[in-house]
Amino acid sequence: MAAAMAQEKVIKEQKYDRQLRLWGDHGQEALESSHVCLINATATGTEILKNLVLPGIGSFTIVDGNQVSGEDVGNNFFLQRSSIGKNRAQSVMELLQELNLDVSGNFVEESPEKLLDNDPSFFCRFNVVIASQLTESTLLRLAEILWDANIPFLVCRTYGLVGYMRIAIKEHTVIESHPDNALEDLRLDQQFPELRDHFQSYNFDQMDRKDHSHTPWIVVVAKFLETWYNENNGQIPKSYKEKEAFRDFIRRGILTKENGVPEDEENFEEAIKNVNTSLTATKIPSSIEELFIDPHCVSLSQESPPFWILIRALKEFVAKEGQGNLPVRGTIPDMIADSDKFIRLQSVYREKAIKDAAAVENHVGRLLQSVGKPPESIQQKDIRLFCRSSAFLRVIHCRSLAEEYSLDTFKKDDVASWIDNADSEIVLYLMLRAVDRFQKQHGRYPGVYNCQVEEDIGKLKSSLSVLLQEYGLSVIVKDDYIHEFCRYGAAEPHTIAAFLGGAAAQEIIKLITGQFVIFNNTFIYNGMSQTSATFQL
Repeated sequence: MAAAMAQEKVIKEQKYDRQLRLWGDHGQEALESSHVCLINATATGTEILKNLVLPGIGSFTIVDGNQVSGEDVGNNFFLQRSSIGKNRAQSVMELLQELNLDVSGNFVEESPEKLLDNDPSFFCRFNVVIASQLTESTLLRLAEILWDANIPFLVCRTYGLVGYMRIAIKEHTVIESHPDNALEDLRLDQQFPELRDHFQSYNFDQMDRKDHSHTPWIVVVAKFLETWYNENNGQIPKSYKEKEAFRDFIRRGILTKENGVPEDEENFEEAIKNVNTSLTATKIPSSIEELFIDPHCVSLSQESPPFWILIRALKEFVAKEGQGNLPVRGTIPDMIADSDKFIRLQSVYREKAIKDAAAVENHVGRLLQSVGKPPESIQQKDIRLFCRSSAFLRVIHCRSLAEEYSLDTFKKDDVASWIDNADSEIVLYLMLRAVDRFQKQHGRYPGVYNCQVEEDIGKLKSSLSVLLQEYGLSVIVKDDYIHEFCRYGAAEPHTIAAFLGGAAAQEIIKLITGQFVIFNNTFIYNGMSQTSATFQL
């Protein structure tokens, strides 16, 4: 039995190798335990699910009461001519499941409007709900239900050569934000006792050439920093000029031969190269300090999510054991050094990180007890992960669709400022809102019938004018956009749907795994110019 389970694990690791490198075992577990709902198996919706099924989403349910048409077969690669006349949800579900047998597929042969009328709580059973090509009235009804239930909602839409996505979620917390170019947490300016003792164990004056050249560059910087302190009133090099002087200080200390720097002194060159980043002041990011004063952190209750209990524990650690600093991350970069010296230095940082995490864990246990939650509510592995990532925590608050659409809370000034030129992507947003007005008034989208394209141009222009007037926007939209949106005829080209499907699946994976940072809150893709932009609407 154990051998079979081990073999199954190896097979899964081989199957999902590349993505495991991105979000790890815990991210994959979150993905495999999630259940996603797709409303409408359009070309866009199907492309999104394809990109979730392949990496191993746990299960999905498609809600769609439509039958497969010839148009569906023409732009949806997961539908065949033999599917025409069959339920679209079932047909797409069956073909998608063939991509990954680990994934469970379900379908509901009913329109979202009927489900909202008869069983609105149905949509609250999922980790994420995705809506594709919904009418405005249905969209707003569903968005309100999901907002109240705190279920992440992703709206996706392909309209001609325009792609649109909107995320609506009250609060999304991210522990592993994976920031680009994050600085190492070396604490050379605020050395903890164990690190200071380790540096003191080195004496360059008594080392032979071999030991000298195999010393990790972090130790080299720290040793020269000791002398620098003595000559500069205990101040760390801060300005560019001071850091340049410190680099020269190290250069003068390198043992040289007549023909220059020996090849075996590469660790000193590494030290010089890393002066700027290694001597960055250790401090708590302002974004983390803002979390410490957030009401969710200040006032805990039994309903408090684990994230905010961890934030409160972190705050208490900083005030006590951390002495004003976050927990040590516990990692160091690879470098030129002999294995023994590198491992000993690495162990100093790692052991300090474990010690700090244990202190945070004690705070967590006390806080859980104070709000009446069982101690196992937050696992040790989650606390250690939280501590390692404590400098990069993120909280995203999106606005609801109701706030975006309301005349009282619509961001009129922001929208006006974003139209810095006549071809800004925000114009496409206004056009999408205008075609929804057109659909509401005429029961169809502009240009769906070729014989009425010219007639619809005037009607769409009128819908746009009414929209702009209602929201108090004194902007001018070029007639070219009105003509273009009528020519689109609400078509859903597969090229745009495929692009949007990849982008949307990426955001859903972020939502499910709690890793990387989602966009906030509107994304628009212009297929005509192949440009995109995000807006906080």
